[in-house]
Amino acid sequence: MVHHHIQRGIVLAALLVLVGCGMRFDSRAPWRDEVEAKCLSSGAVKMSAYVEPMNRIDGPGACGMQQPLRVSAFANGTIGLTSRATMSCSAVSSVNRWITEIVEPAAVLYYRQHVTAMTVGSYSCRNQDSKWIANISEHAFGNAVDVMGFKFSDGRSMSVVNGWKGDARDQAFLREIAMDACDYFTTVLAPGSDSYHANHIHVDLSRHDSSWQRHVCQPKLQIARRIPARADASKIAGLNYTPSSNGDADVQVASAQPLFGVPAPAAAPLPPMRPIDPKTLALLPPEPDDTDDGDFKGVY
Repeated sequence: MVHHHIQRGIVLAALLVLVGCGMRFDSRAPWRDEVEAKCLSSGAVKMSAYVEPMNRIDGPGACGMQQPLRVSAFANGTIGLTSRATMSCSAVSSVNRWITEIVEPAAVLYYRQHVTAMTVGSYSCRNQDSKWIANISEHAFGNAVDVMGFKFSDGRSMSVVNGWKGDARDQAFLREIAMDACDYFTTVLAPGSDSYHANHIHVDLSRHDSSWQRHVCQPKLQIARRIPARADASKIAGLNYTPSSNGDADVQVASAQPLFGVPAPAAAPLPPMRPIDPKTLALLPPEPDDTDDGDFKGVY
């Protein structure tokens, strides 16, 4: 009897070690592969020098994607990434629409500048907040992105951690894009939501209920929205989103008004954005893998 208990204890200890080492025994929910396949066939994401297909990622456990996409730039190649991202088709579609319809217009509205680059984290086979015991993260399916910083056309760079409590205009820009992200994603966690998201804005397409109606958006921001959402903002490629012919229509924004006593920037004409040379993007470093904590430790 004692020997039997000892054996059970050894087995349990071995399992705990395996879990602690990252071993996973769960399987991917069938709906994930179904949504991914429908997204790829919908035309919502087009392959290019900036969005390229990768080999299938299958495991360990539930982690992975049938057709992961390697992304080096968004907005038709005009907004580059500081390292390549690995994402699902649906995530690429939603992130790209959020960037082109919200983030870039917000930069023009608040700074009279274009966004030229972003620092983001994406695929990582791990649990939420990198905890041993927790639900598996949407990062494990390429279905989430952590936005850490931006670079603008005047050469200025801004991190989310510094801008969130920094200059009044930086605060307004970051709160605008975080609040508006709630129209495009089912989860948005920005600084102030919890200690795990103090230095970035996390967005993902988690299915919080069977009808995809429940959204988690934290913290609750009490600001006047200045960039209205599009009618199809909340739709997800592979689920209910179909690209429309007016997808490149101009985004309407509220007129520039003083923010917290800070005068609005002069409305000088901006030069058009130009795609980044793919040869330059080919030199980008790969995104840190799931064994590299780096800036990606402790995120949803």
